[in-house]
Amino acid sequence: MQDRELFTVPGALAPDGPLADRMRPQTLDDIIGQDHIVGPGRLLRRAIQADRLSSLIFYGPPGTGKTSLARVIANTTKSTFESLNAVLAGIKDIREAIARSDERRRLYGKRTILFVDEVHRWNKAQQDALLPWVENGTVILIGATTENPFFEVNRALVSRSRIFQLTSLSPEALWETAVRTLQDPERGYGKWRVSFEEGSLEHLVAVAGGDARSLLNALELAVETTETGAVSWPPPEGAEIRVSLEAAEESIQHRAVLYDRDGDYHFDTISAFIKSVRGSDPDAALYWLAKMVRAGEDPAFIFRRMIILAGEDVGLADPQALGVVISCAEAFDRIGFPEGNFPLAHACLYLATAPKSNTTMAFFDALKEVDKEDGEVPNHLRDPSRDSEGFGHGKGYIYPHAYRDHWAAQQYLPKPLRGKTFYTPSRMGYEGRIREEVLRKREIQVALIMGDGEPDQGLSWSASSPGREGWFKRLESGRSALLIADREAILGQCPISRHDRILIPAAHDGLLLWESLRRTPEGLSAALVDRDAARETLLRYAASLEEIEQPLIAVFPGDSLPSPEAGEALFSCGSFDHILAREPWRRGAGAGIFRAFAEGARRLLAPGGDLVILTSPPVLGERISRILRDECAGDRALSTKLEAAEEAFFRGQDTAAGARSARWTWDRDTLEQVFMELGFTTALQCLDQKEDRLLTERDLSLWFDTAQSPWGAFIAGALGDGDFARLRETLHERICSGPLVWRWKSLLLTARL
Repeated sequence: MQDRELFTVPGALAPDGPLADRMRPQTLDDIIGQDHIVGPGRLLRRAIQADRLSSLIFYGPPGTGKTSLARVIANTTKSTFESLNAVLAGIKDIREAIARSDERRRLYGKRTILFVDEVHRWNKAQQDALLPWVENGTVILIGATTENPFFEVNRALVSRSRIFQLTSLSPEALWETAVRTLQDPERGYGKWRVSFEEGSLEHLVAVAGGDARSLLNALELAVETTETGAVSWPPPEGAEIRVSLEAAEESIQHRAVLYDRDGDYHFDTISAFIKSVRGSDPDAALYWLAKMVRAGEDPAFIFRRMIILAGEDVGLADPQALGVVISCAEAFDRIGFPEGNFPLAHACLYLATAPKSNTTMAFFDALKEVDKEDGEVPNHLRDPSRDSEGFGHGKGYIYPHAYRDHWAAQQYLPKPLRGKTFYTPSRMGYEGRIREEVLRKREIQVALIMGDGEPDQGLSWSASSPGREGWFKRLESGRSALLIADREAILGQCPISRHDRILIPAAHDGLLLWESLRRTPEGLSAALVDRDAARETLLRYAASLEEIEQPLIAVFPGDSLPSPEAGEALFSCGSFDHILAREPWRRGAGAGIFRAFAEGARRLLAPGGDLVILTSPPVLGERISRILRDECAGDRALSTKLEAAEEAFFRGQDTAAGARSARWTWDRDTLEQVFMELGFTTALQCLDQKEDRLLTERDLSLWFDTAQSPWGAFIAGALGDGDFARLRETLHERICSGPLVWRWKSLLLTARL
């Protein structure tokens, strides 16, 4: 059996076989190209020369020498060499080859190298049939494949094999192949005087596209079909053969397109197409599109990928892109090829030249958040049609169309995700036009979420109470319009340049911070907050901005300002052009607080710098007596008595309840005088403010708690227990009937050095 060998050694060439087969390399020195794996000193070359091969898989495009390498190994090795083609061979052939290999090993101690061409064509069962015999050394496998072995070959086989990737041959390597063929008298055309018209051989090399087999097939056709005067091929030795450019062009009219609709070339080419379109390169996009069309790719697949790209990579930068591609796909379905090339190219060029935005990817960030936090639907967003009476579902919901611009700030995320952002508009195309509006609305929502900090006990100027009721109350009241007005009033008092440095104390709500960032893209916007939680919330929002847009936010407890040295430590900046603040005194106010703040501002402001503060003195705040008179029906006497008591409270007059702290009694003169004494030039405006505010039972509990509320203690002492209780009952009836108009005055102080 050993003498007969039931196979043909691949190195044995038929003299009348195809040129590409005759010219296969016989030794390592015959191999042209692939120096990266068989060049001098390379691992594979050493292994072949030493006949110490382990299982191998050759992977690369057609015509790059995979089978030729196997034949070189067959001519070099002392092992028996068997060859199978996976297209033709089945399980029966594998078993027979394994049986012969096992017999040689047992009887003669001889190894067998089994070469399997197109190994990826075998199914999993066929590949599995080889595995135990490769594992125990019965055969050494050499596989050849044009497909990625990591996807198309059994993982167990891959793990037991060394992978060598062959690449398309360079034009220089193809030229050398052609020259060697023309000079070889035994296997090529060295017996004849073959010459080429200028440009003809170059055409064959260029159109072969790195495929030596394609080149040799074209060369064979060009040479052997050229008229020589002989009756048939071959002509007499020494005959002259002159290949014209026309003959060369007819021999290989189109470059071989490396493409497999189910393999690597399919995925690699569509990947190149998508990346070219995403990269806004219409020339490259058209090239890869043409390659797919030439290779017979299904147009429905191409359109499907372009539809995905329109949503993923163009998105809201051009909302029309999706409709254009779908229209082109429908047009193609109606007309087909060849005219269908026009809508294909139309869609390709539209997408390649469209502005790009991948902000729709924010959806997947939201999916991740859903996996981490299964947030409960907030009560005000729930369906009120079923449980509004029993559970209060839908209570507190704001109907946007009832507000100016058909929008009002409202929290739509679950409570644990308040302030979380997923979508950040790009600056491209249509999305760039909506960017500012989206960000500004979000900023107002963030400001409402952060609120005004800890509740104060003074009813006339404090923000609405915290917690669930307070949150809905602020939203229902249309407070967003007030916040915007406050921001514009503050920023309107000072000329801000692109390179200015701005410091924002008490920046917990971020209201002034984000607009300052927009106005000083080449400067600095720095913010102070008094607790880590506020800083983390603002940074979480800032993370959705581009890195260069993000502010500097530092924790600095208290209502004063840091020293220049502390500013350097916090922001690498101890001097600012503007200090902007809205309600900076969160723990009460008075001349002493104002002086400490003004002294800090004087140290931090650059020459010519300015300070703008918007604050609401309790003395200029709403009066419950006014509400009782204008909003509640009847009891004129109680209203008059309450008005006198409140006037006494806010003017600092003493009663049985004692004197009030200066935090309730300071006025515009108190504030302005402090800054003037420290050398500031000041201007002070008094702004009328009002909003529709929904009061709650919680508000009443805070105001009328005589142990905790200075206002409650003072008014109770002034009215007496009976009138005090009657006042609360009257207000309770009023708040049950809906929002009321809340009025107060704010002071806008501008101070310049």
